[in-house]
Amino acid sequence: MHKNGEALITNDAIVMGILMILLAFIFKTSSSNNPMWKKFYKVFPMLLLCYFLPSLLTTFGVVDPDKSQLYFMASRYLLPASLVLLTLSIDLKEAFKLGPKALIMFMTGTVGVIIGGPLAIMIVSMISPETVGGAGPEAVWRGMTTIAGSWIGGSANQAAMYEIFEPSDRLYSIMITVDVIIAEIWMAFLLIGVGKSEYIDRFFKSDTSAIQHLQDKMHDFSQKIAKIPMTSDLMLILGVGLGITGLCHFLADMIAPYIAEHAPFLDRFSLNSSFFWLIVLATSFGLGLSFTKARNLEGAGASKIGTVFIYILVATIGLKMDILKIFDNPGLFVLGGVWMSIHVVLLVIVAKIIKSPFFFLAVGSKANIGGAASAPVVAAAFHPSLAPVGVLLAVLGYALGTYGAWLCAILMQVIVK
Repeated sequence: MHKNGEALITNDAIVMGILMILLAFIFKTSSSNNPMWKKFYKVFPMLLLCYFLPSLLTTFGVVDPDKSQLYFMASRYLLPASLVLLTLSIDLKEAFKLGPKALIMFMTGTVGVIIGGPLAIMIVSMISPETVGGAGPEAVWRGMTTIAGSWIGGSANQAAMYEIFEPSDRLYSIMITVDVIIAEIWMAFLLIGVGKSEYIDRFFKSDTSAIQHLQDKMHDFSQKIAKIPMTSDLMLILGVGLGITGLCHFLADMIAPYIAEHAPFLDRFSLNSSFFWLIVLATSFGLGLSFTKARNLEGAGASKIGTVFIYILVATIGLKMDILKIFDNPGLFVLGGVWMSIHVVLLVIVAKIIKSPFFFLAVGSKANIGGAASAPVVAAAFHPSLAPVGVLLAVLGYALGTYGAWLCAILMQVIVK
């Protein structure tokens, strides 16, 4: 940082250039036959680096994520477009054959967050009662309600908890930092797990044949219709992806305010959030196209372009993480860490009992804790064709988020009193 506290680079065009160079470097080296790079990427998954390297720009004061609009751009334009392009080739019938384990792991993740909050307060209060204290708007449990909203649904649910339980602005800003950093550390572990998923599946004794079957079908379909894309094909793909994104924005900007005005009670389902509608509409249009000839756009690389958009989003999410912030309020980060650990332990126990594939654990967790911005990212890390599974679960997270967070908040309030 400069002496006046401003980041070294404030121009988003420069930041975008740096992010794209980082992504190009990662993709180039990860596909290299050099034995050194092969060994390196066995330990550090490519997706983790796409996430971690941009975070160093923030940690060392090169970029200020609060001033940058790149995450907003990626989440509002590239994410919906990628959802359209990744879902238009999905075989929905095969996706439903994945069975109930995906839903069970998602609900386990939700329960883990709901009971994890009050349990974390109990555990930390035995060691450091002052960490979970505070009164009025400064009461720590009030701030934790906003994390619960974020970890079950997303930013819309987080904002709802902020409005309902009214923590102070100071506490809220600390909680956002705890939320982001603890969630991103867990994301890093999940991404490392993707590379080791075969070992983890053996530990869970899980049957991954349904997931493999869906992957194979999607791969075979891609191979069957594959062709060398012409400029007109690429323009058509971008026209469909970004054109439908524009339509989704147009509709979301009408639907959300209409619901907010005429059916305010629906806000508990996040139905007054235009971002919620943006994600739902993009997914719905993509799924609709999967029943038409638009599926054949996959042959010219629709999902590849969708995946490029997802990786740009991942790099902008990485920008939001400043590792050094942990040292500002170590007690609250311990509290967040205990809370996340309860969520994780519960997921592992249930996955072991029902012999769930690691894929369902990872995507079920991120559909809660990351929502639509990161559940498809984790799903696509297994295979691009699996991204829609993450989207469908994330939409469910939005719907349950405010309810689950409210229940968690009431439990935390009872524990404190």
